[in-house]
Amino acid sequence: MRPNSAKPLSGFGSGVWELLAQFDGNAYRAIYVIRFARAVYVLHAFQKKSKRGIATPQTDVALIRRRLADATEDYAKLCNEETKR
Repeated sequence: MRPNSAKPLSGFGSGVWELLAQFDGNAYRAIYVIRFARAVYVLHAFQKKSKRGIATPQTDVALIRRRLADATEDYAKLCNEETKR
């Protein structure tokens, strides 16, 4: 079951989600990936400060892309280690 405040993060394909939260007048985001069968990776969490609407700042997008690549590599190693056992 997914929270009502979660939505797919555009530009990342299936399995990358954005969780939105409001607290004390501020907006927060957590980006996580659920495309792997045995793991959930939290890629980034940040306070949204942009004054240009709802778009995620490009510096955050670049960081999320790098962390997604790292998570994909990490998961592949994890699966490879499990098959060796």
